[in-house]
Amino acid sequence: MKQSAIVIPGDTPEISWHIPVLEFSGPHANAVQKVYIQAALHANELPGVAALHLLCARLGEAEAAGAIRGDITIVPQANPIGAAQAHFGEMQGRFDLGSRGNYNRDFPLIASSARHELLLGLDRLTAPERLKRELLNRALGADLVLDLHCDDESLPYAYIDSAFWPEASDLASALQMDAVFLSDGESSAFEEAVSYAWKQERGGKDVSLPGRLSVTVELRGRRDVGPNVARRDADGLWAFLQARGIVEGDAPALEPYSGPAFALDTIEMIKAPVPGTVLFHRDIGERVEAGDLLAVLVPRPGFPEHDVEVRAPQAGLVVTRSSARFARRRDDLMKIGCAGNTEAGRKSGALED
Repeated sequence: MKQSAIVIPGDTPEISWHIPVLEFSGPHANAVQKVYIQAALHANELPGVAALHLLCARLGEAEAAGAIRGDITIVPQANPIGAAQAHFGEMQGRFDLGSRGNYNRDFPLIASSARHELLLGLDRLTAPERLKRELLNRALGADLVLDLHCDDESLPYAYIDSAFWPEASDLASALQMDAVFLSDGESSAFEEAVSYAWKQERGGKDVSLPGRLSVTVELRGRRDVGPNVARRDADGLWAFLQARGIVEGDAPALEPYSGPAFALDTIEMIKAPVPGTVLFHRDIGERVEAGDLLAVLVPRPGFPEHDVEVRAPQAGLVVTRSSARFARRRDDLMKIGCAGNTEAGRKSGALED
């Protein structure tokens, strides 16, 4: 294993951030695909960190045994800037407190041939901007890119550009995903910046990218961090690497992915119509029918006549749910994957800020 670090100078004197980078390789590295995997770009999303911790130990053993065929780059904790942010004792890892920018938005949209330009003029940029350029530069040297995140309360699912589907169903199978969201390639999130760069080399937006993959993996919810679930996810990542021929082994063939693949236009983002205490009536993993009661909002405790019911706009699968039990007006409560398009008028790009 080769160890290095990405060093990000801070935006105040005498501060810098060091991001460990672990590289595993084998004798056939130039003959097979290169892999890049990172976790915790949203610093308070830690299931991927736990999974990569176990995976790296396994990769070290495989490298020593000569069982790694390709180049595998792992960034186990990609955002120490966000990890150092706390407000009233709670980590604020999704947004930069200085700029209010989402750490997984506003990645440069460039062609992969311009990759070298990402590292030009870095001294003029803020630490979060430098972080994004350094990570994207590393990822564009690979063929398979996995960005490990998690949702709030959630089933395991992934955002996968339709350019990679259904070829990427082996990843969904290996990680035992309950759903796939087919993204539209219209955001500036990390995984879409990678696929955008590849698409530019093939002439534009509506192209297929055989043999490539850039995906956001949502490893359940924020509290799903522990030895058993981490081992399951590490095993899933290992099975995917074996299926793609990156590591050697006699793993059983992956079962075909049998779960749903939802276009983003079919995702119902259930929002709180009024502020108040949230009483959920349905949980993640449940299937609902149109009109089913999802939650009751209590804006005026002690006055039940003011309670507001939230019902399913159409039939579907409850993929995520908010862990908060108080909602402000228009806060997200659930994501429900459906067969029909939402009538909520979704804009192109990411589902959430």
